[in-house]
Amino acid sequence: MGYRIVVAGATGNVGREMLNILAEREFPVDEIVALASRRSLGTEVSFGNKTLKTKDLDTFDFTGWDIAFFSIGGEATKIYAPRAAASGCVVIDNSSLYRYDHDIPLVVPEVNPEAVELYKKRNIIANPNCSTAQMVVALKPLHDRARIKRVVVSTYQSVSGAGKAGVDELWDQTKGIYVPGQEVAPKKFTKQIAFNVIPHIDVFLDDGSTKEEWKMVAETKKILDKSIKVTATCVRVPVFVGHSEAINIEFEEFLDWQEAQDILREAPGVLVIDKRENGGYITPVECVGDYATYVSRIRQDSTVENGLNIWVVSDNLRKGAALNAVQIAEVLGNRCLKKG
Repeated sequence: MGYRIVVAGATGNVGREMLNILAEREFPVDEIVALASRRSLGTEVSFGNKTLKTKDLDTFDFTGWDIAFFSIGGEATKIYAPRAAASGCVVIDNSSLYRYDHDIPLVVPEVNPEAVELYKKRNIIANPNCSTAQMVVALKPLHDRARIKRVVVSTYQSVSGAGKAGVDELWDQTKGIYVPGQEVAPKKFTKQIAFNVIPHIDVFLDDGSTKEEWKMVAETKKILDKSIKVTATCVRVPVFVGHSEAINIEFEEFLDWQEAQDILREAPGVLVIDKRENGGYITPVECVGDYATYVSRIRQDSTVENGLNIWVVSDNLRKGAALNAVQIAEVLGNRCLKKG
């Protein structure tokens, strides 16, 4: 027996990836429905070899459905997630709305799968920020071995993290640079993104950090360990898909870089590509479409007593969003919603 599944926001980048990944991983589905706003009503989306026509999210009755994947933004989620949860359908939400709520688990299955069982308080499970998800997958096995004290992370985040409008703006600006008179002014981003980098993602906070940077701090503490100190600088780069992170880690105990390599090679969800030669590392272009969180450039940091530097890359539409949501559903099914 399988599950009755809802995908809300099915016409967006993440919603389409959720449908693809549910089919790829052969998630046990008895029935599936794709939901969208009224302006996208009837749009066709793919689920394996099937074609689904989107139905109206506003009028949909969630009664009798098992799991709903939400990728519709925080404002819409505020309206529809409680409605779905109250009907008995478990919501797995990709927005930031519920991530910092004490009664709602924030889950990365390779890191804290046991937290899924806390869903019963509100019938909602939160999916983390894309940049946090890949980082904690790489940090968890190292933390288990040597206890992390402090993390300094600089991100290189692709434009797909800003949705279709971000992808379109990079594409249009890049073309415009080569065609005189067709230059495209910034609209989605605060400055030109083509052939540029922008050290600004989300809104600025009073302390000078951005909300994206704050999210990485707060979410790492909730998912991995509240005692870890985290400081982040988040940067948008002219890459279509794939987030990269340069991570400096300070441990309580000494951890040799070669042992760290061995630990990460055995870690769930991690793939180590780390040869000290030309091309012996991963880049965003090479990770697109893959499930893994890639780790490269593992090396000692001699400026602190127990330090390592690592380079982490992942497909942000997959592990950073859709894949992690489907993995949450898999854990939920195995632990809490067993069928048959």
